[in-house]
Amino acid sequence: MSFRRSLGLFDSTMVVAGSMIGSGIFIVSADIARQVGSPLMVLLIWALTGVLTIIAALSYGELAGLFPQAGGQYVYLRESFGRPAGFLYGWTLFTVIQTGTIAAVAMAFAKYTSVFVPSVGETNVLINLGVWDLRITGAQVFAIASILVLTAINTRGLNLGKLIQNTFTSTKIISVVAIALSGLIIGWGSGAFDVNLGNIAASQSSTPSTMPWLAMVAVAMVGSVFSSDAWNNITFAAAEVKEPERTIPRALVGGVLLVTALYMLTNLAYLCVLPLGGTEGGATAMERGIAYATNDRVGAAAAEVMFGSLGAGIMAALIMVSTFGCNNGLILSGARAYYAMASDKLFFRGAATLNANGVPQRSLWMQAAWASVLCLSGRYGDLLDYVVFAVLLFYVLTILGIMRLRTTQPDLPRPIKAVGYPALPLLYIVIALGICISLLIYKPNYSWPGLIIVATGVPVYLWWNRRAA
Repeated sequence: MSFRRSLGLFDSTMVVAGSMIGSGIFIVSADIARQVGSPLMVLLIWALTGVLTIIAALSYGELAGLFPQAGGQYVYLRESFGRPAGFLYGWTLFTVIQTGTIAAVAMAFAKYTSVFVPSVGETNVLINLGVWDLRITGAQVFAIASILVLTAINTRGLNLGKLIQNTFTSTKIISVVAIALSGLIIGWGSGAFDVNLGNIAASQSSTPSTMPWLAMVAVAMVGSVFSSDAWNNITFAAAEVKEPERTIPRALVGGVLLVTALYMLTNLAYLCVLPLGGTEGGATAMERGIAYATNDRVGAAAAEVMFGSLGAGIMAALIMVSTFGCNNGLILSGARAYYAMASDKLFFRGAATLNANGVPQRSLWMQAAWASVLCLSGRYGDLLDYVVFAVLLFYVLTILGIMRLRTTQPDLPRPIKAVGYPALPLLYIVIALGICISLLIYKPNYSWPGLIIVATGVPVYLWWNRRAA
């Protein structure tokens, strides 16, 4: 049994865009607003994140052409720097990056479903264990159920998985555009628009940052970088992409450009209908503004201003569609990376098998099991905060791999070459490392735990590699 090449350019682009757009764009602008304090800076943070991600996508095109096989970034790191580098990435992917994101997105799906079905909310405590404040809520059970349903769907074959992906991603793209354009039309020239325009570059923060400007930008980008992550997921499924050498680079760039444009449009809409600054605990969405939106739910606050009492339901429905489609893409693609690791005897042996439908069923269920554990633990949010730092380091290492492979294996056929090489890849490396250094200095709670998570893979690799010998 082998993988079946069923993903065309549209399918692959939908995996890229659908995996990127979850719930982050509807939430993290509040934290960014508090960090930077000016409308222009908010837009700059999102624009810089988009440019950075596009540069990375352009660079990954060369690697996708070199190694059009299941595993994607795991394979790129293995071929560039050896099995240990590939394993450490795959280990972090399985323990935190992919499964933690799946858990967080599933919980967001449950939270917004509870707007319509309160019994699946976080306030509905089903079991209180009384140990270390452990409890099981309706939201956790519903989140796990959604993971299991999507996993079961994806075990039935790639065609069903891509149908779900294409349908939900297309729906959420159209919905985001419609709501963003509504915000621009309704809010243009409004009071909030005039306030933000009048203070476009001025700080509206009541607690000015003492950080250097560049460090403030780097720290503020944590949320936007996380919201723009998972763009590389299509590389994991390269063995199922038609003409992967050409399709994957185009899907990466096209998907990232699309999502970046959507994110910029959405933030412009926020700034049209809500003032950037506000009062914590204000009575209305306008009084709280973007910076102090209730529970950071900027999207819901903007929808409330635009659509009144219907706003909460409209935004909840949109985020349900967005998160469900996002998780389908994450679940579909992540399992292929563990398949590649298992084929190298660096993961559970059963993960290297395909079922009668040509998909890694056991790998899918292993991923679902660990993501479900993270849902129950309630620690997925902390883990994802920790791992943003590690994710950036792995991106840097992967792009450095392009340079290393050009030196060590110059004769390999390269149907696609990194655009702007070496200037653009070097620019990405400098900016990403600058963000990492700033996080080490100013947000150590975000950075050192991420390094520790990666480091835990070292003894695991030594043990697993010894077994494979």
